[in-house]
Amino acid sequence: MANSRISELEQQLYELTNELNTLKRQIAGTPVPDYTFATLDGEQTLSSLFAGRERLLVIHNMGQACRYCTLWADGFNGFLPHLESAMSVVLVSKDDPQTQQAFAGSRGWRFRMASHGGGAYIKEQAVKPDSTNMPGAVAYRRDGDDILRLGHGEFGPGDLYCSLWNLLGVAGLTEEDWVPQYRYWQVPDKMEDGGENLID
Repeated sequence: MANSRISELEQQLYELTNELNTLKRQIAGTPVPDYTFATLDGEQTLSSLFAGRERLLVIHNMGQACRYCTLWADGFNGFLPHLESAMSVVLVSKDDPQTQQAFAGSRGWRFRMASHGGGAYIKEQAVKPDSTNMPGAVAYRRDGDDILRLGHGEFGPGDLYCSLWNLLGVAGLTEEDWVPQYRYWQVPDKMEDGGENLID
């Protein structure tokens, strides 16, 4: 009985997701300013982040201090080349460019990155009103000299944007049973090399 109901619900989710994406394709877009960002290469505008492409996906990341945002970015990094075959992709956070680069290097991220520094961009383009550091993603399209904001998505435990939640669900686990960490290696009870200068 449970397996049959699971199959029914999965089919409904599939159909609802298709309906949701159909509605998102109908969004005409709202003009937005050409915001500025800090990068390792100096100041960049939103229009320059398109890098000559028609569409731009801006991933809103809360920065290195968020384990959940790190989880999402780790996942997106895996299929970044696929995303970039369709549009330009940039990950933004409030962290300064040097901090972004150091953390990206520690994770093996390949994203182009830019810092909004908590300024006008994130205040006006947040994925959730009155939440200026909410993780998510916003899509933009160029229309001549105009930049149009298209759809957006909010990230959160159990969302549509991180496949890990569904895989945990297959095993009967929820976001209450598991919390992402930066590292999963645990210090052994005995270090065969003596353990001097070990950084946990």
